[in-house]
Amino acid sequence: MGLKNQNNPNSMQIFAILKKEYPTAAIALKHENPFQLLVATILSAQCTDKRVNIVTKKLFKKYKKAEDFANANLRELEKEIYSTGFYHNKAKHIINSAKKIQSDFSGKVPSAMDELIQLPGVARKTANIVLSGGFGKIDGIAVDTHVLRLSQRLGFSKNKTPEKIEIDLMEIFLKKDWPAVSNVLIWHGRKICSSRKPFCTKCALNKLCPSAFKIKGFA
Repeated sequence: MGLKNQNNPNSMQIFAILKKEYPTAAIALKHENPFQLLVATILSAQCTDKRVNIVTKKLFKKYKKAEDFANANLRELEKEIYSTGFYHNKAKHIINSAKKIQSDFSGKVPSAMDELIQLPGVARKTANIVLSGGFGKIDGIAVDTHVLRLSQRLGFSKNKTPEKIEIDLMEIFLKKDWPAVSNVLIWHGRKICSSRKPFCTKCALNKLCPSAFKIKGFA
């Protein structure tokens, strides 16, 4: 799978450069099993991975498995994850996902996309991360805010929704590269191509990026 990108024919060259720039790019969320990765990914919405890792370091010592989270006190969990933001919804999603895992999946995180997205608060982005990082399965491309932003700037997609951008990326890149595509775009988004002030003059892609040429005085 993988088709030529008509918006930016340099897509594969861009990907090759990013792989050289970030050879160790991987999921930054610390976890020891698929369930911990699921919880960490839910917490990572609108929050930095660094903050999530600080919170989960203590959290995973108290709650060691799905059953523990399923029996957690909602108010206590909200306080424990408060610093990640949106803690009301996140706490509910974590507890209710844990309960569903207990009741419907014998206490184990499901390893199929159609089952993962049945869990409260779990859409394709989270499911893709859990499948890739927790089970080594490739079903799609995780599109977070960084991937969404860079896909548009680099000309990989003209779409605006994560679902449609994921489809565009899946058509451009080989399936075996899908996890790496997400990881290198995330790392590049954090280090260079930020939302408010991208460092185009320092970017290894500035000669291939269609957005760079739109910046006044840069060429």
